[in-house]
Amino acid sequence: MLGAAGRMGRLCVRAAVQSAGMSVAGAVTREGDPRVGEDSGELAGIGFIGVPIVTDLGEVLTPGRVLVDFSVPAVLPAALRLAAERRCPAVIGTTGLKAPERAAIESAGEAVPVVAAPNMAVGVNVVFNLIARAARSLGPGFDMEIVELHHRRKKDAPSGTAERMAEILAEARGLSHDGIVRAREGLIGPRGDGEIGVAALRGGEVVGEHTVLFIGSTERVEIIHRAGNRDSFAEGAMRAARWVSAPGRRPGVYSMQDVLET
Repeated sequence: MLGAAGRMGRLCVRAAVQSAGMSVAGAVTREGDPRVGEDSGELAGIGFIGVPIVTDLGEVLTPGRVLVDFSVPAVLPAALRLAAERRCPAVIGTTGLKAPERAAIESAGEAVPVVAAPNMAVGVNVVFNLIARAARSLGPGFDMEIVELHHRRKKDAPSGTAERMAEILAEARGLSHDGIVRAREGLIGPRGDGEIGVAALRGGEVVGEHTVLFIGSTERVEIIHRAGNRDSFAEGAMRAARWVSAPGRRPGVYSMQDVLET
């Protein structure tokens, strides 16, 4: 578990321990983290499991294990290189990825199976399918907008989930990703026909809420996903870890859609 001392990391530790046939083989955090040396189970609130928090991924990522990552983008390329070298499948839940991290995922996928998703929750991934169908069925007479709301501490904006939703809508309509508008300000003129707007809101302790609006001249359709807590993300990550490590799973980059549809 990479990022084991963070909020999602702790939830994944708990979910792994509570999942039949799964266990935590290693728990890794950044250099200088004051929680280094603590037991990962105690940190996760489930009691002692005998797996201390360490800083060296190479110490715990050995062949036969799965890399589950909820850390920060900067550490991902090196972690994926190690996973590929040691033939360890990977589950990537870190968000805010840019071109170097995406390239690292593609490179690792040439050697091992990798599940990468901006949101591991099963419900969100069902919503991905719903919005694609709605975009195709409603057609160009409906403008498409996305509004996402998260807690005040979230570092990236728009959320990785909102970005993926915008990409799905663009692909469903045959639009360019260049039409995704992440901010509107000032005298910008009329809305373009090919635009997909994405607005990011931050405040309080909101775990995550995503609303996709299809706005026509006489009616409006809204598809909403609200996360009540973060357990759904961890449970989805464990489902992905079980899937990606199944015997015979071929190298490649997979999504949660692959996990759910198999």
